Amino acid sequence: MDNDLIKSCEEKAKSWLASPVYDATTQAAVRKMLECDDKTELVECFYQNLEFGTGGLRGIMGVGTNRMNIYTVGAATQGLSNYLNKNFSNLKQIAVVVGHDCRNNSRLFAEVSANIFAANGIKVYLFDDMRPTPEMSFAIRHLGCQSGIILTASHNPKEYNGYKAYWDDGAQVLAPHDKGIIDEVNKVKAEDIKGLKTTLDTKTGLIEIIGKDIDRVYLEKIKTISIDPEVIKRQKDMKIVYTPIHGTGMMLIPDALKMWGFENVHTVPEQMIKDGNFPTVISPNPENAEALSMAINLAKSIDADIVMASDPDADRVGMACKNSEGEWVLVNGNQTCMIFLYYIIKNRIAMGKMKGNEFVVKTIVTTELIKSIADKNNVEMYDCYTGFKWIARQIRLNEGIKQYIGGGEESYGFLAQDFVRDKDAVSACTLLAEICAWAKDQGKTLFDVLMDIYLEYGFSLNSTINVVKPGKTGADEIKKMMSDFRACPPKELAGSAVVLVKDYQTLKATDANGVKTDIDQPEPSNVLQWYTADGTKVSVRPSGTEPKIKFYVEVSGTMKCAGCYKKAEADAMAKVEAVKKSLNL
Repeated sequence: MDNDLIKSCEEKAKSWLASPVYDATTQAAVRKMLECDDKTELVECFYQNLEFGTGGLRGIMGVGTNRMNIYTVGAATQGLSNYLNKNFSNLKQIAVVVGHDCRNNSRLFAEVSANIFAANGIKVYLFDDMRPTPEMSFAIRHLGCQSGIILTASHNPKEYNGYKAYWDDGAQVLAPHDKGIIDEVNKVKAEDIKGLKTTLDTKTGLIEIIGKDIDRVYLEKIKTISIDPEVIKRQKDMKIVYTPIHGTGMMLIPDALKMWGFENVHTVPEQMIKDGNFPTVISPNPENAEALSMAINLAKSIDADIVMASDPDADRVGMACKNSEGEWVLVNGNQTCMIFLYYIIKNRIAMGKMKGNEFVVKTIVTTELIKSIADKNNVEMYDCYTGFKWIARQIRLNEGIKQYIGGGEESYGFLAQDFVRDKDAVSACTLLAEICAWAKDQGKTLFDVLMDIYLEYGFSLNSTINVVKPGKTGADEIKKMMSDFRACPPKELAGSAVVLVKDYQTLKATDANGVKTDIDQPEPSNVLQWYTADGTKVSVRPSGTEPKIKFYVEVSGTMKCAGCYKKAEADAMAKVEAVKKSLNL
């Protein structure tokens, strides 16, 4: 290990021992690291400051500058407070919403943040208990606040926590505010943090506890997105299995389903227990089959029609349904987004609800079949960067001009309405239940609906490959991989020539003849895309929240009948494997 790096980390750690700001327990943990012969933990905890990026903070909980703790959270909140006080100096009272999920320390971090905001003269609406991220987004707009934060690490493993910052439109912060907040956070030293207390300070009079009152208004708004309430009345006994995977979805999703009229909702009892250790799963990620296994077992025992799950902060939705042979299969994120938009467009047309100014949004790494659906139905579609803040930006740009009717991304996030400005599993689960009711009303399953989409709009298969590279050495490796791909892009993928390269860092697209054109996006992003002659699309980007580099592969195929699905899927998977081989993955 680099001696200079160890020395730098030791100096940082010693500064924590010299300062009276840090509590005795924290200092004891730092002292133990310094005294240990193996400096690996010391380096991992202190080699950098946990970066407050454009998505906020996310990291492993623990002691040190590179860990989630009351000091890194406190510095983030102090920096955000400074920026708010500068940016809204004309307001008599600045206000924020503070929410949190079920994770270990989430309530502590939320109360610490509330104290700091209040110590900086900012009014705080603090949720009384864990709540979904989308409800926090809704509350910002509903209460007329200037900002909001949620303490969550989404679907990451139990060791992680995170801090996401939102602006007055209810969306995660974008330029210029993201950079402005980052600059303020980077200026903050531990001794600059005002009101750093681990118990809630109610003496300021600036902290107001909220809860059921916001739940009620939010759920009433969600009920308005139902497209065909009559089909629910006819299929109200449809069997639904839902699991919150120990998270915030349990606070609202069962109630939302009942409000819509579904009377046969079954929850997984063992996973309806709030627990930041997520004891019944390896990882609380609804993208993983393992996380849905208990729900699927329950579904088998009662012969359910649909399984749905939300992640710990209830912004992502996962689902499973029975295929044509009666086997339970997962519906992936691309298929999820596709089904939602197919249903919304098709049934808004059928119900006479389209006015001609509607639009949908997807991210650049999400399936291109969505564009086919939108184009065929004369609905405008926008492509944007990964992350719902970009979908929210598109909603904001079109506000009062065009009507947003849905948008999503491959990573299991969907938003069916615009009164929330982040992905929303509460509205997604209820709308999913309506889609299943609509299918059942025609003697179909959700799987049949998916087959209908493939037959009408063409077949493609999407596969995401995650290459995990933890720690500092991993971050360096990921940086080098992106640099190498830029210097030497692949000439072919799975035997088909690459005919178009898009580099979102330079915002330039280069075709097979070397001709460059501009890419229309609001700012550069560290993403590369390669398109081949036979219709394959590969996107590569470092994750913004996890120590991994992600490859998104979409291959086209042929499917002439519903019974041809397995063959089409197998052929496409073989092609994905060939693409991986081309990229040495």
